Amino acid sequence: MSGTPGGRPSVLFVCVHNAGRSQMAAAWLTHLGGDRVEVRSAGSAPGEAVNPAAVAATAEVGIDISAEIPKVLTADAVRESDVCVTMGCGDSCPVFPGKRYLDWTLDDPAGQGVEAVRPIRDAIRVLVEGLLAEIAPGRS
Repeated sequence: MSGTPGGRPSVLFVCVHNAGRSQMAAAWLTHLGGDRVEVRSAGSAPGEAVNPAAVAATAEVGIDISAEIPKVLTADAVRESDVCVTMGCGDSCPVFPGKRYLDWTLDDPAGQGVEAVRPIRDAIRVLVEGLLAEIAPGRS
């Protein structure tokens, strides 16, 4: 994979509001992958702000997403990514030949408290670790 000029694989995480799951996934991949990967996130119908429970849950593991802002999903974001990971946004993600698409089934943290978001956060970490091992194995 070589989605960026530096040859780094690029990943786009997509959920409906880009306020919870995709923000946490992007944060985990950035945290765990560092400069080995390029990370984007977007929503098919972006919310006004990142879910406060998602902010609190990621803060508990040392990741700050409080400054993130939900972004609208664009065809360019998909086109520029090697891997597009959807999380409950149905068919609203554009499909381009040659791209890899994954769909992660995760509970929606919208309207949930931090107690309910913690297991979603932890499930996302496991999925992100698996993806990272696959797309950027052993790089440092």
